[in-house]
Amino acid sequence: MSHRRSWIAPIAVLMGLPVVVGASSESGRLPPMPESEWSGEVREMLLGTQDRVASLEGSGRREPTQVLAILRTLAYHPRLMKPFLGFATAIAQQGVLSRRESELLALRASWNCQSDFEWGHHVKYAQVAGLSDAEIARIAEGPEAAGWSAADRDLLLAADQLHLRQQIDDDVWRRLASRYEPAQLVELPFVVGQYTMLSMVANSTGVELEAGHSPLPAAGRTAAGGIAAAREEEGR
Repeated sequence: MSHRRSWIAPIAVLMGLPVVVGASSESGRLPPMPESEWSGEVREMLLGTQDRVASLEGSGRREPTQVLAILRTLAYHPRLMKPFLGFATAIAQQGVLSRRESELLALRASWNCQSDFEWGHHVKYAQVAGLSDAEIARIAEGPEAAGWSAADRDLLLAADQLHLRQQIDDDVWRRLASRYEPAQLVELPFVVGQYTMLSMVANSTGVELEAGHSPLPAAGRTAAGGIAAAREEEGR
């Protein structure tokens, strides 16, 4: 992978800051709340997510022991979790962007944030949404990788620009506006913001990726680490 293609991921490097690749090295900083500590309210909320997650994964009914680790971490704050779950459902399953478009954005946001947890889960969701394994792997290379359609490239560019500057530039916006309805244009930064926020939570609290999910591509970690090292060397 070229340095040019991976410029967006280690954003701290561009700002002259230390880079943390992936989740905190102190995994389990805040272990997900064990089932024995769930209140009745928390239990109802968490178990209520199972069918929705199963739908995203294209799988059958999930068992109580399979509640997503990040949701069991959010369980420490039930007043926050309750409205969040409604918002998360609106973004993931009631949006006006196609599921494929939403997952393309979610995976790029997860990769930009170097979140193993978010990447691993969205790989499964993306496969169900229609992204091929080759396309999923190519997301780590970014919008300049060969093989993207013009529409997909602009979505990836938008995700990168939002990550870097919290803004979509005029040229990319004009192209997006020629393809999408106003509601879809509004939803796009919400999708990127949602999975950036969840990546922050997962990375900061040390939420571990469960077995059976794919971590970030090794090439992505190598590129991020290589650029960090190069920037550190330049600063000496």
